[in-house]
Amino acid sequence: MSFNKSQLEQLEKSGYRFVGKHGHAAVKTCHWTRQSIVDKGVCYKEKFYGIESHRCLQMSPAVPNCQQECEFCWRDLTYTQTEWEDEEYDDPKTIVDGAIEAQNNLLCGYYGNDKANPKKLEELKSPTNAAISLAGEPTLYPKIDELIGEFNRRDFTTFVVSNGQCVDRLRNLENDPYQLYLSLDAPSSKIYEELCRPRISDAWNNLNESLETMASFNSRTCIRNTCVKGRNMIYPEKYAELIEKADPNYVEVKAYMFVGSSRERLTMANMPEFHEVKEFAKAIGDECGREIVNESEISRVVLLE
Repeated sequence: MSFNKSQLEQLEKSGYRFVGKHGHAAVKTCHWTRQSIVDKGVCYKEKFYGIESHRCLQMSPAVPNCQQECEFCWRDLTYTQTEWEDEEYDDPKTIVDGAIEAQNNLLCGYYGNDKANPKKLEELKSPTNAAISLAGEPTLYPKIDELIGEFNRRDFTTFVVSNGQCVDRLRNLENDPYQLYLSLDAPSSKIYEELCRPRISDAWNNLNESLETMASFNSRTCIRNTCVKGRNMIYPEKYAELIEKADPNYVEVKAYMFVGSSRERLTMANMPEFHEVKEFAKAIGDECGREIVNESEISRVVLLE
């Protein structure tokens, strides 16, 4: 078990539901999943990529595990483990079965909600997209390749978000995710060390190796940049150089949001306005020959292609 009783209670209170026997995998319903059910809006991923928000399963196979302690992360970083310490872990089928069941249990209250869309209520029982991005670094889970494969066999699309530290895991994936994300949150090693606060050696080199590996992927690829005002919204030309190395299909430039435990490390002033995100994204795009093709003001995110 990766958490003590107090930590587990706090995570469950905030909406996490753990699946399997070993306490490393969990589900949490997204704000936009709930909004979509009552027709009050959808996630930008539906607008950008056609992913239906009410059928999106937000999960992680490695909730406590990450090699970074990013200042802008919404997680409580006190339980972070940089390595996978458990010899035993749940298999992919157990995790997927448990995740679907847990999501349905979390959403069952909507069946008594008069405002819920009846068609969506029926469809949400069978989610079709796995956002493997809830918390932690998913590639630290020893069976991440098989987990993607399990979702693929069930005709899910999979969005895998990685910090790029497990280079060999990415390089040796046999099961392609539908869309692979790499987080690129600093234009230089100095800013990366200060903002992303890696807890392993060679982290900047690992990230750069993963960017190079991304260029060889057959699946769709995306670079995600979280903009933290006053911290990393500088040197667009350096971001452009790193993006060109990865040659992704898409680049998402998104505002840091002042939520969760990040409020203990940053301030509201670090959350940029949408127009600031858009201006910075344009500056990056101008440097690497990419244009803004979509945007979501409410989520403060723009898409470069």
